[in-house]
Amino acid sequence: MTRHLAHTDWCARDHRCNLSEHRSESIVVDLPGHGRAVLTRVQVSNGRQHAEIRVRVALAVTEPAARRQLAGLLTDLRQVVTRAAIAARPRPRRAA
Repeated sequence: MTRHLAHTDWCARDHRCNLSEHRSESIVVDLPGHGRAVLTRVQVSNGRQHAEIRVRVALAVTEPAARRQLAGLLTDLRQVVTRAAIAARPRPRRAA
């Protein structure tokens, strides 16, 4: 069972809010001919917030180069997710 959540300050307050989620307007970074990234802030039914990121990157024409690009993207994405997870951890309290 899901509970109704009030709209947040950043919520788009339109059709993007569905299935007990609240979604912001998307932030788009577009590099014509090279790629595009879309970031959306999401709050799910349990109140937890997430960043939803979609990335589209133009791949090289040759298969070996495209595979190298994909490997590099996966490595970079792993670093991004790891950095975000570390930043989200609570900091230990200092002894007084």
